[in-house]
Amino acid sequence: MERRNFVKNTALVALGAVLIRPLKVLAEKKPNDMKTNEQLKEMELPAGIRERYVPGVNGLTVHVLEAGFETPKRPAVLLLHGFPELAYSWRKVMLPLAAAGYHVIAYDQRGYGRTTGWDNSYDGNFASFRTHELSRDALGVAMAMGHDAVHTIIGHDVGAIIASYCALVRPDFFRSVVLLSCPFGGVPPLPFGVVTQSGPNLQPTAPAQDPLASLPRPSKDSTTYFSTRSANNDMLNCKQGLHDFQRAYFHVKSADWSQNKPFPLTSGTAEEFAKQPMYYVLDLDKTMPEEVAPYMPSQHEVAACKWLTDADLDVYIHEFKRTGFQGGLNWYRCTTNGLNRSDLELFSGYTIDVPSCFISGVADWATFRPPGALEQMQRKACTKMESFHIIEGAGHWLQQEQPEQVTGLVVDFLKNLK
Repeated sequence: MERRNFVKNTALVALGAVLIRPLKVLAEKKPNDMKTNEQLKEMELPAGIRERYVPGVNGLTVHVLEAGFETPKRPAVLLLHGFPELAYSWRKVMLPLAAAGYHVIAYDQRGYGRTTGWDNSYDGNFASFRTHELSRDALGVAMAMGHDAVHTIIGHDVGAIIASYCALVRPDFFRSVVLLSCPFGGVPPLPFGVVTQSGPNLQPTAPAQDPLASLPRPSKDSTTYFSTRSANNDMLNCKQGLHDFQRAYFHVKSADWSQNKPFPLTSGTAEEFAKQPMYYVLDLDKTMPEEVAPYMPSQHEVAACKWLTDADLDVYIHEFKRTGFQGGLNWYRCTTNGLNRSDLELFSGYTIDVPSCFISGVADWATFRPPGALEQMQRKACTKMESFHIIEGAGHWLQQEQPEQVTGLVVDFLKNLK
């Protein structure tokens, strides 16, 4: 059997692409908010972008924003946001992409915003938030919206990891991929040729202590922190308040913070890893709100921040105050406990073979996380890396900070697809 056919057939089973009931059922009416009794605030959107709710997608009712819906049978562009974001994060790029001739679909991912049907408790079934299931959600949303293929899937931050997985396992459905901020470093290899004449070592090994904790400045990685039981409450009920925390968090990861001057890390050692800023490598005894609080932007800086106005920020505050952060944090738990890696190992040795594009900001440290991933993506993991850009004036939130540049690069990439 040919390699790609094997991947496609395996992925059909792995992603549950054979859906038992029809998904093409759309609703304009807002569903009941399953997580709190708080009234949903009307979301102000640019004219030409509309909200919809898609029931029956992998157990969810999915909140969708779409543009370019007026003309039928347009090719689909599917947008996947990151943490702590929403479909709303794509508001500035949706209309330009639609003007280029596409049906543009952004949705609140499982665990976020107005998508319902997920458990927001720490003790719930967090395995339903792993990359495998979020990829299945992406497939279901596109099919529910009437598409038998997606022209390109675009992911940012965690959304880029989901988009990578989609392109890896369903190249027949996701025909190209654009990754923002987070590179795809390839599928982790399985152990090969490790069996010896004496047989495997069956003695259990004690878990190693996090080497970051042993540094002169005892530290922890943000992924480890986001996996803890306390992280949701730390952020939701922080001393400075949710508004100031989110304002500071968006600020320090943007190009507005002058100390963002990322560079490639030479290795994955604790000493090298600790060179990253405090929002990626925290003090061992600090929370994320405590880390970013000293860098709260001034009133002048906030007034000058046109890419995220107070009205924009209020959308995020309202949604996360209502739902909490735990849904988004559960994906990190699937990473630290090995679930995401174990799912990906099924495709060990395979590459993304659809046309690929990578865009990141010059002030975005995520470009170099994990060490070596960027080089692996360009050299091996994406065999058709046709477009690669590091743009000026952008940090981590590039589709909000520099929407015109991002849109222009994406449209150019799509125009050149064969």
